[in-house]
Amino acid sequence: MQMPKFFIKSLILLFGFSNSTLAQFGFSHEIGVIAGPVAFQSDYGERSDISTNTGNTGYGIGIIHYLNFSYKAECNCYTPETYFNDHFKLRSELSYNKTELQHFGKWVDNSRTGLIADQLRAMRGSTAVTNIGMQLEFFPLSIRDFTATIGSFAPFVSLGGQFSFYDPEAYSTLGPLNTPISTPIKYYNATTNQGGTVWSIVGGAGTRYKLNELSDLMIDLRFQYYFSNWVDGLNPDPARYPENKSNDWNVWLNFGYIYYLN
Repeated sequence: MQMPKFFIKSLILLFGFSNSTLAQFGFSHEIGVIAGPVAFQSDYGERSDISTNTGNTGYGIGIIHYLNFSYKAECNCYTPETYFNDHFKLRSELSYNKTELQHFGKWVDNSRTGLIADQLRAMRGSTAVTNIGMQLEFFPLSIRDFTATIGSFAPFVSLGGQFSFYDPEAYSTLGPLNTPISTPIKYYNATTNQGGTVWSIVGGAGTRYKLNELSDLMIDLRFQYYFSNWVDGLNPDPARYPENKSNDWNVWLNFGYIYYLN
């Protein structure tokens, strides 16, 4: 597939730009890896249903890069003390998440019989999403103090945007979709197995833990809202089915390791 290669090349160029061009302004750099579970909220299942939220859960992995404005790697010294330098970092990210999807909730309960219940139980799907983007992270406590104190914590909140390539799959174990045997009328001509691109907004909160002089552990919980309702491969007519009018989104719990480059 060509699109993931585009993302990888873009990130290499992005990090290369950061290391070569931005270094002259006195910034230092951090790199890291992240991984964790992803709960994908889509047109599969019931809104606000616990079984949907726990059932449509996948995984995510990624590599991240930070611009640290408080420290100059080339001289092993701090930058001029300003509020921005001591409380903000810029995060770049290349990440991938995948989730297997199906219908959960009362409409597919085993107590329900009939064709529609059988059709819903037989519907399956998945989506794989590759993201590249940036977030600005705000640390209410001093970044300098955290950097100098092993065993300390640095809580943060973040906000940013990402560009994503999504690759959905929708099918039924009863046979091809868009037939009377396999598909409820609600989902007629409302499915796709074609990939696409989409912008999203990302916000989150978390904390770092200072493991040693040159490395941190991180945990953060983030919300990603896509500006499309096709990311999961389903999009019933929102005028007729307002319960499915919301765009797709996910919640990702990240665990990460971050290393400071000198």
